[in-house]
Amino acid sequence: MATPIVWQQGSSDPNNGHHLDLVSQWWESLHSQDIIWQQRLMPDSGNLEEITWESQRFDEKFPVQTPQIRGITLYWQKVGEIHEHSIIPKQLELDPDNQSLNIFPQSQPKLIIRISKPPQYKTVELEDPLIMGKEVGDRYILLIRDKQKKLELKIDLSSENMRQFLDNFSPI
Repeated sequence: MATPIVWQQGSSDPNNGHHLDLVSQWWESLHSQDIIWQQRLMPDSGNLEEITWESQRFDEKFPVQTPQIRGITLYWQKVGEIHEHSIIPKQLELDPDNQSLNIFPQSQPKLIIRISKPPQYKTVELEDPLIMGKEVGDRYILLIRDKQKKLELKIDLSSENMRQFLDNFSPI
């Protein structure tokens, strides 16, 4: 797991400029892509681990246009809008593993904005695979094997997830 890339306004870190360049490259790579925009208040404790990033009512998902950083200001447009939005950050934290950027706006010290890419799932199609299962304690292990593709999936399910699976499974 890579450590986040942090840029901070006024920092004496010799890598600060390089970090801003890396954030800028990531930000500009979002052009014409869907992003998830989330805003949360900083907990009184200051501990970012306490923030819940699960989807909430005011979170937005939209395609971003012309994202760029000029100076230290982040600029972007929403598709279909003619006016440009901007934020001047006091700090930026890029998490390359999770493809997310935390923005700490200069004008609102209690606010954190998270920009992230929606998760991308890969679909694998298996034709008539071998399916086996066994109960191990209070868990269920499903093994799905496709000899042609030389692919094996091992799925470890809680009893609740197994019950959900069986409830959702209905013969055609």
